[in-house]
Amino acid sequence: MAETEAGLRDLMGLRGRAAWLFLLILEVTIMLYMARCFHDAPLPFAVTALVLVASAGFLVVVIPVDPLPMAAVAFVIAAGPVSTALTVFYVPPDRSHQAVWAAFASSYVLAVLALRGRILAAWLGVAGIASVVATVGLLIGMRWEAIVGSLVPIGTVAGVSIFATIMRPTQQSLRSLREDATMRAAAEATLVAENAERNRQLARLDKAAGPILERIADGVELTAPEREQCRLLEAELRDGLRAPQLVTDELSGAARGARSRGVEVVLLDDGGFAGVPKWVRDRVIDAATRELDVANTGSVTVRVLPIGRRILATVLVDTVDLHRRTEIDVNGSVDVSA
Repeated sequence: MAETEAGLRDLMGLRGRAAWLFLLILEVTIMLYMARCFHDAPLPFAVTALVLVASAGFLVVVIPVDPLPMAAVAFVIAAGPVSTALTVFYVPPDRSHQAVWAAFASSYVLAVLALRGRILAAWLGVAGIASVVATVGLLIGMRWEAIVGSLVPIGTVAGVSIFATIMRPTQQSLRSLREDATMRAAAEATLVAENAERNRQLARLDKAAGPILERIADGVELTAPEREQCRLLEAELRDGLRAPQLVTDELSGAARGARSRGVEVVLLDDGGFAGVPKWVRDRVIDAATRELDVANTGSVTVRVLPIGRRILATVLVDTVDLHRRTEIDVNGSVDVSA
């Protein structure tokens, strides 16, 4: 019995096993009251009345949405008057005080309906039951004590209605606290993710650029190979900012080797990897790595397209005598055109 929002059932602990136990007690109570109807009413009518009230009791407990949906509310409201009408006609005048058993059983269902946030609907059900008993009582000559007895279930619904009204501010406070807790948890998760990413980037920067930055800070004049290393390092750091999803050891090594051979390498990531399987992402990286490994001149541009496109990524190779375009779609299919 999943909960969709904080309601009175949260305050009363009617969730999970407790809710099923409450439902069992309610159904047993309904059957004990309705069993008396089998002495006088025809069996089909008595069974129908029992099924109606028991079904209403089941719906009013198990449906997880608060307040209860109107379709279920309409059934619960109708179940009480209909079940009462099916059984009250057949009670002998000398036992007319027993005509209200269905009304008593229905009152518990209507009380739970009030707990579920449908107080006005519960009172409509009470009015319907009272109207049925009063009307039938006048028609069949029921004693006035029995007619007045039909009003007794009003006390059950009234007590629960007052309780639900008093607890409404507490219910709203509980909902606000739950929303605040959810927002705080989301903010904390975001902060943890940001800190983890920052630490990862700092560790990567320290590993890649730490030694050369120390030499620069010491005022040591860099040699030509070291200046070339700085150029390649700057390009790798730029790749990490512009295409973080493309930065892997395999692709970064291939890009570094291509740049050292004089190839212009551009990596771009517009977010298309979100939601695609890992094996598709690996296929893009493999295609880009192969092109970078064989490139000796010209330029290689690897771009991950925005999310929602049929084509996931492209790899463009442009040299003096060759222009090749590789496209990988979201299904992992690779298409090469020259």
